[in-house]
Amino acid sequence: ERQRYPEETVNIVKSAFTGGVVGWVYGGLPAFRQARRAFIEGSQGELFQNRADAVQSAHRAGLRSFIRYGWRWSWRVAAFVAIFNTVSTGLSVYRNKTTISNFASAGAFTGALFRMHLGLHGLAGGFVFGAAFGIPAGGLLMIMQKLAGETLQEKRNRERREQYEQKLAEWQSRLSVTDVLGQVESNAVGGPQTEIARES
Repeated sequence: ERQRYPEETVNIVKSAFTGGVVGWVYGGLPAFRQARRAFIEGSQGELFQNRADAVQSAHRAGLRSFIRYGWRWSWRVAAFVAIFNTVSTGLSVYRNKTTISNFASAGAFTGALFRMHLGLHGLAGGFVFGAAFGIPAGGLLMIMQKLAGETLQEKRNRERREQYEQKLAEWQSRLSVTDVLGQVESNAVGGPQTEIARES
């Protein structure tokens, strides 16, 4: 109706993107340092044209590892964050309240989903780990919303109330225009009839 995406959807996309960036840095920086160190240790006997060429070659080796291992972490963290936020937001919207149990359930579901390829033990471990991760993450998100001054549910309810009041005002203004037009029309129809009555 408002020609824009819901705020919950935008928040899920933003958090998935942020998770991807954090995952890339988390996986890429250690790989960059390790590949650079391994290149320096392994290239003791190589000849380089000058010192800048040697440094540039070490940085290229590190950058390749940064991209390769950063990507591996990036998409996994982004997927985890997106699934976690989708489930927790879906539960919050469905129940029309934000509670820790929503985040614990979302964490348990996401953890189990990511570990189910390891069998029943992995599924159970992912479930427990996800629930344990979801509780503090949910508490942190709820505290941040409280500090912002308005939770998402309060904002959604306020926007619905404002939209309802706006539509009600538009409807009443249209109704008053219809009443005015009806009076003008009855005056226009009544005018010729009174003139005819006067002539007869």
